[in-house]
Amino acid sequence: MKDKIREIVQEFKKVQWPSWDALQNDAIVVAVASVIIALIIYAMDQSFNNILGWFYSIF
Repeated sequence: MKDKIREIVQEFKKVQWPSWDALQNDAIVVAVASVIIALIIYAMDQSFNNILGWFYSIF
């Protein structure tokens, strides 16, 4: 078990972790993309709601 933990620690030392600036930039990109996708889904939902409301009002 100790050997396995040592191997894991050695592997973590090999990893090149991103800088704080890179993490902040990536977080901003993800937040902006999430808002854009949410707005697109909201617009589609409202459109379908209006279209189906009009369609059901005919019958």
